[in-house]
Amino acid sequence: MAGRFITLEGGEGAGKSTQAATIARRLGTFGIDVVLTREPGGSPGAEIVRHVVLSGAAKSLGPVAEAVLFAAARGDHLENLIKPALNHGNWVVCDRFLDSTRVYQGILGEAGRPFVKGLEKLTVGDAMPDITFILDLPAEIGLARARERRAGDAPDRFEQEDLDFHKKLNAAFREIAAEEPQRCVLIDANRTKDQVAAEIWKHVKKRLAPESASQSAEELL
Repeated sequence: MAGRFITLEGGEGAGKSTQAATIARRLGTFGIDVVLTREPGGSPGAEIVRHVVLSGAAKSLGPVAEAVLFAAARGDHLENLIKPALNHGNWVVCDRFLDSTRVYQGILGEAGRPFVKGLEKLTVGDAMPDITFILDLPAEIGLARARERRAGDAPDRFEQEDLDFHKKLNAAFREIAAEEPQRCVLIDANRTKDQVAAEIWKHVKKRLAPESASQSAEELL
């Protein structure tokens, strides 16, 4: 039995990592084996690309080159971690996936949606998420949270962008949520962590029925 694939998207400081971990923990209470991962990264090859991109080393190469690097990392991540886990029946929860490339490089980075969609066909194919939560948070609040999280460390390649960039980024994520309501759920992240988690879990239960997955696993034993 194939597992389920959940992704979380949104701007800087929106709480994606926190909510991904909460989803994984709650799924575990149903006896579901969960793989918690992230992008860029998640596999050895992809983690190397993560360092290159977030350090800013690839910025001078332009958005097309950045999009290609993210696609290469995603291909490695899918083949070496995500697909094997799903085929084994595990559920995968991923902090960022293809929508981040659509927004950062395809829309704001001006590599263009057609180009990014072409890369998706090569790297992702039919391995699309079952559900994607897009955490929507005002850019000012998100950037303030990101600064606090860094605790004095230097901002990464994308956190360095100005406020206008991050406002446009949030608008682009909302646009994707409106375009693909069958996959994407827009979540108001300007609430407490518990309130956000409760709404996310409501949608997980409604769309993916984790209790049924748990029962099916027991029947196989």
